Amino acid sequence: MRKQVFELDGRAVTLYTDDSPQILFLQPADAHDTELLDAEIEAMQDCALPFALAAFEVRDWNRDLSPWEAPPIFGKVPFAGMAQETLFFVLDRLLPDLRTRLATVMKLCIGGYSLAGLFALWAATRTDAFSGVAAASPSVWFPGWIDYVKANPIQTTAVYLSLGDREERAKNPLMATVGDCIREQYALLQADHIVTLEWNPGNHFKDLEKRTARAFCWIAEQEK
Repeated sequence: MRKQVFELDGRAVTLYTDDSPQILFLQPADAHDTELLDAEIEAMQDCALPFALAAFEVRDWNRDLSPWEAPPIFGKVPFAGMAQETLFFVLDRLLPDLRTRLATVMKLCIGGYSLAGLFALWAATRTDAFSGVAAASPSVWFPGWIDYVKANPIQTTAVYLSLGDREERAKNPLMATVGDCIREQYALLQADHIVTLEWNPGNHFKDLEKRTARAFCWIAEQEK
C-alpha cells in the first residue's frame, strides 16, 4: 500500500493505493480523522478488492459538510449548508485529478464518519457517480434529513449504515433521535438497494477508524 500526500485547491489530500486498485473510496477528513487514517488502512488489509482511498481535507466540519443551514447543536457555531460546494470540489476537481494518478478503471464509493457519513448519503442523492456509499454513524438526526431523503432517493446500488448502540442515549434531545432516524433510513432503502445496518458497541466516539474501515470493506464485498 503506497501513501502520498498532495494539495489540491488548498486542500490536503491523502491517497493510499494498492497496485491496480479496482475500487476508489473517497472520504472527507478533518484533522482528527487524518491522524487515524493509517490505522484505518491497517484495518482494511483484508478488503475484498484491491483499493485506493483518497481522504480530502475538511477544515470547517459544520460548514463544509452540512447540506443546508441549521442552528448550532453545541456552542454557537451553526451549520452553514455548504455541502454543495464540497461536492463540486469532489466531482469537478478531485476525481479528474485522481483519474490521472490511478491507471486502472475503478468503481467509486463515497463514505465517512459522523457528519461526513451524512454528507456521503446526501452526495449520493445529488449524483449517480457513486456505486456505493459507506455511512458510519452518520448524522441522520440532522434537521430535515429524513423528509429530504424521502423526496430525494439515494442513487447508489449499495449502502452501508452503522450506529453505536449507545448513541441514541445522547443527552442532546435532537441527537438522541439518531436511533429512530437510522432505522427509518434503513427501512427506506430496503426495497431498492443492497443495504445493511450494523450496530456497534459503544457511543459515537468509540473505534471510529475501525467502524469506517468496516463500512468501506462491506461496500467492496458487494462490488466483487
